[in-house]
Parts: sequence; C-alpha cells; structure tokens
Amino acid sequence: MTGKRIKAAPTKNTLLNLKRQLNFLEEGHSLLERKRELLTRLVYQRIGEYRKIRDQAHEATKQAYHWLSMLQLRMGSRALNQAAIGVKPVLDLKILPRRNLGVEFPSVTGELLPLNPVGLLGTDPSFDETRLHFAEASLQLAKMGEVSMSLNRLIAEQRKAQKRVNALRYNIIPQYRNTIRFIENALEEEERNALFQVKVLRDQEKI
Repeated sequence: MTGKRIKAAPTKNTLLNLKRQLNFLEEGHSLLERKRELLTRLVYQRIGEYRKIRDQAHEATKQAYHWLSMLQLRMGSRALNQAAIGVKPVLDLKILPRRNLGVEFPSVTGELLPLNPVGLLGTDPSFDETRLHFAEASLQLAKMGEVSMSLNRLIAEQRKAQKRVNALRYNIIPQYRNTIRFIENALEEEERNALFQVKVLRDQEKI
C-alpha cells in the first residue's frame, strides 16, 4: 500500500529541497526525542521529590495542629485570639521564577525569622512553640506547592513533546520519505524513457 505523500512536482530541484528538509526534520526529531527523554527523567525525579516533601509537610502540619490543640486547652480560644493580634510573622517566603528544559515554574525559598517571645506577656509558653511549628509547616506546604506545580507543568510539556515526536516519526517524516522515493522513481523512469527514445532515434538513423 502506497503511503501518503506531499504534493510536489517530480523535479530534481524539488528532490534536493525535500532531502534538505528531511535532514532538518530528522535532526529536529532527534532533538525532540532527547528533550522528551530528559523531561521523562525529570518527571520521575520530581515525583520522588513530591512524595518526600508531601510526607514532610503532612508530619509538620500534624505537629502544628497538635501544638495548637494543646494551646487551646491551656489558654482558651478567646485569649488565644487576643494574643495573636499584632504578632509578627516568623517566616519569610520568596517566590522567584525558574526555568528547566524550557518549562517555567515558581521556585520557593523560605527562612524562619527570629522568634520574638510573647510568653512573658501573660500567655502560655506553648504559644511560641505553636507559632514555630506552624511556620515550619507553612514552609513545607509552600515547597510542596512548588514541586506540585513544577511536576504538573513538566508532565504537560512531556506530553506535548511526545505528541510532536510521534507526529514527526509516524506522519511528517514518512510523508517526506515517500515523496522522495516517488520522485526518485519518477526521475529514473523519465531517464529510462529518454535513453530509450535516444536509442530508437539512433536505430532509425542506421536504417
């Protein structure tokens, strides 16, 4: 069964142009295949990172709420709400853009700030400990968000690269090869016909 071809005139110039274009497409296919492999490797790496940071964030959040429960029992919700007013943040988060293999995603960095104790203002000492645990949990959750977003974008880019690789491998490149083969056969047939006609003319001249 004849494969699909590109509509092109069966000439030598067309053949040369198609061969140049085919070389370019094959190089592009190799580069895309390499990018797809790197993206796939990076996706699996990110999956491992996500699972690790997810467990860490879960444990940090669990500890933070454990301390909050104890604090509520010791101080009560009303006193706790009053003590929380005007408390300075203990976590400094910075979000910057980052690129990897052409994929952009946010990069999160965080720093725990020095804790200004408020235990001397009539609050329970566990108030400061609870603040610290929630700051650590917030940092872990922010990092988990970074890994999750980068993972989703890397997967989307990997699927896009896979579609392009498949389009080149199974559709575009075969069409170029079929067209080149068709034109080569047509030119060879034309050359044979021309040689045959020359032979006929020479034979006629001999008669």
